Amino acid sequence: MLVLTETKKYVYYSEYGAVGDGVVNDFAAIIATHRVANKLGLAVRADKNATYYIGGENQTAVIQTDTDWGNAKFVIDDRTVVNPNSQIFNVVSKLNPIKEISIKTLSKYQKKIDLNLTQDALVIVMDETTYRHKREGINQDDGFAQTDLFLVSEDGYVDLDTPIMWDFEQITDMTIYPIDETTLTIKGGHFTTIANDNAGAELVYYKRGIGVNRSNVIVCGLCHVIENELENGAPYGGFICIKDCANVMIRDVLVSAHKVVKAGSYDLLATCALNLTYQNCKQLNDIHDPNLWGVFGSNYTKNIIFDQVIFSRFDAHKGTTNGMIKDSIIGYMGVLLIGWGDFLIENTKVYSSTFIGLRSDYGSSWEGMITVKNCEFIPRLRRCEINKDPVLIDGYYTGKHDFGYFCYMPRKITIDGLKVHDLDLPEKYQGLRIFADFNREFADSTFVWKYPYAITEELLVKNVEIDSEKMYTVSRNSFMFRNIKITNLN
Repeated sequence: MLVLTETKKYVYYSEYGAVGDGVVNDFAAIIATHRVANKLGLAVRADKNATYYIGGENQTAVIQTDTDWGNAKFVIDDRTVVNPNSQIFNVVSKLNPIKEISIKTLSKYQKKIDLNLTQDALVIVMDETTYRHKREGINQDDGFAQTDLFLVSEDGYVDLDTPIMWDFEQITDMTIYPIDETTLTIKGGHFTTIANDNAGAELVYYKRGIGVNRSNVIVCGLCHVIENELENGAPYGGFICIKDCANVMIRDVLVSAHKVVKAGSYDLLATCALNLTYQNCKQLNDIHDPNLWGVFGSNYTKNIIFDQVIFSRFDAHKGTTNGMIKDSIIGYMGVLLIGWGDFLIENTKVYSSTFIGLRSDYGSSWEGMITVKNCEFIPRLRRCEINKDPVLIDGYYTGKHDFGYFCYMPRKITIDGLKVHDLDLPEKYQGLRIFADFNREFADSTFVWKYPYAITEELLVKNVEIDSEKMYTVSRNSFMFRNIKITNLN
């Protein structure tokens, strides 16, 4: 039992009954420890060399104070789970969100809104009468409510780095999340998930890890591995899930990709979050293994940075605004983009059939500019892609599907420093293409778009080195790209 003193600054799990032998279920003791720590403002520490077993009960440990897991181990048993969406830990703010009902409309790039707050805040706004991201293809759906998020100062000025990206003619929900002024730090810990081994008839995502729903948080020094995962298991929605918050850093973290199952399965997921940095993070299993799903996914984000990461992919699923990948290595799934603004890839190696893939299921749309600087492209064709030529910018747009928005190719693409290692490719390989075909039907002036597509206006190429010495081409679909202004300084 906890013994309070005037100088006490932290509490151990063992003080509330955790055994730490890897056999006894310690979850109740862990929950109780955080409950008291949150109330008294104490940091939490795991006991040195402890192994905490956590069963499948429908409970969550709420974290509101600094937590140091040190070298302790946590075994999360997902073989018998009551609620797959019950996080083990949830990092939450002590500041309550605010529902705003007086503001009825917003305009794209609006600079100020009529708010009078006590501190800076994250605003998440929805229009449930307007649907965007109407997916095309095998997972086709009717789309999702128009959603945006941005930072505002206490007097209502919108942060220029998180601009409003939609016109909202009718706001059905606006939630204001005050930004915590202090930084909460979580560090250490070795986590093992004993995965569920049977998804059953109903497809349900498991979220049995760490939820981050507070702004200004650092998660560092953590390791997550997966055991007992089979091909018929359920998909995972992220071991570290960042949602409804801003200014989060994931640093010096080791994660694991999940096996390919009936749906995408992730160890890192971000939704409705902005200003996120993943620094010096590594995927423990093979970033080139097509039997493993991409380790990272995101929806409705802004300003994501990958800095010194080694992951199988970067994926902006339902859109991101602005981003950067630098000093990193990306595996077989490449860089998948949908969104707006400026995206920079610098000093990074990509091992994939495509360097950048504009997601065709969401309209192959990037409204803005893309820059590739001092990078290396190592084309690797999976078995299903043996007849596919490597391309730098991949995408596909039929012009026959309504995605809920006008679709764009990047207005300007700059390639400044690129080494292409293309010697180990099939004999019929004819050389790197900058663009995929995108739409082979758009081969002459008789083609008419049902839903128009904005083609790239400008391409700048310099300092490109190709091992095979085969000259690159813009695209096999020369008509589609006939009007691009090309500046070749190579």
